[in-house]
Amino acid sequence: MKTTPSTRRAFFRRTALGGLGVGVLAAGGAVPSRAAAAESAAKPIAGFEKAPVDPEASRGWKPISDRRIRVGIAGYGVCRFGAAFSFQDHPNVEVVAVTDLVPERCEGLAKACRCSKTYPSLEEMVKDDRVEAVFVATDAPSHARHAILALEHGKHVASAVPAVFGSIEDAEKLLAAVKKSGLTYMMFETSCYHEDLHAMREIHRAGGLGKFVYAEGEYYHYMEEPIDSFQGWRVGLPPQWYPTHSNAYALGVTGGSFTEVSCLGFPSAIRHLQPANNRYQNPFGTEIALFRLDNGGSARMAVSWDTPGDEGERGRVRGTRGAFHNRYQGLETKLPETRRPPLPPTVEAGGHGGSHGHLTHEFITAVLQNRRPLVDVALALNMTVGGIVAHQSALRNGEWLKIPQFRL
Repeated sequence: MKTTPSTRRAFFRRTALGGLGVGVLAAGGAVPSRAAAAESAAKPIAGFEKAPVDPEASRGWKPISDRRIRVGIAGYGVCRFGAAFSFQDHPNVEVVAVTDLVPERCEGLAKACRCSKTYPSLEEMVKDDRVEAVFVATDAPSHARHAILALEHGKHVASAVPAVFGSIEDAEKLLAAVKKSGLTYMMFETSCYHEDLHAMREIHRAGGLGKFVYAEGEYYHYMEEPIDSFQGWRVGLPPQWYPTHSNAYALGVTGGSFTEVSCLGFPSAIRHLQPANNRYQNPFGTEIALFRLDNGGSARMAVSWDTPGDEGERGRVRGTRGAFHNRYQGLETKLPETRRPPLPPTVEAGGHGGSHGHLTHEFITAVLQNRRPLVDVALALNMTVGGIVAHQSALRNGEWLKIPQFRL
């Protein structure tokens, strides 16, 4: 895959106001018009919008320790995720090392994280005995390999999504590595700390939904041209290989798993989403999956790259005692506290619905308290592997398929 100067310039223009100086692969199709570029320049990549500052975000926060976890951060690509989750601003974190394969990006990550120690690769950084925990913000195909390597070197791991990339075998290896290490692993699924999903989870735990009946989750991200990515991994990406933003609107509420799936895929007219033009031989730009849950309920989960308009991650749930779609409606009159946990004053809520800071705070707190984090390895794999099997079903015209189960 080659990046042409014209497509790179077009994407620089398109994302200038989002602060993401990145390129686009030429395989994605035609360069957008000046009008389209100007229209797109008004917003960053979908999901990267920072939540409005909540003056009450730190109300009730109390430090639980004065210990600082020594963290190494890997990855500062198109999404700049390495510095986007406020590790460098958390009072219980010291960023002691950073790495990116591209020297200029590595320098940028070091500057953003106020860290002087850099490494040319994650493989080198995990050898550093000072590093206690690693945030894996590298390319998606490397997430599982990098997480396993860090665990094998005695590091706690936080990983960007998805936990694994299209491989059930890698999922089994990752689960085994976490179990063997006894260390903390958490997947940073952003939807799990959206305000609405957090409320759904707390109400469900308190019995406000009753028996869980049905959920819908949607992740719409229009990509006429694929976002630039390491070795072009986003070009032609099967939608259900990146499923956790939508799947969280069921499993992030129940903490359970999907047991079987029937998925329909819709052939795309977009060039990079045609099988001859991507490494995955993927023909689909949209995949709609119907899942059965381990609690007997069902869920419809949509992931789409080729349907423009109304982008984002959202969902809704229904149970025998109530439902939640933007707000709770049901039989309960006394609901639990549904505000998200208070953040340290120095930590921003950040992007993806104000989830970034909450994910980092949950991971660091889990390490300090030696407990399971919200999105532990079992939940991470159940969210991710359901999508992998869904894509297999779509390739078989919606055949019902069993989904492997992951438990700690």
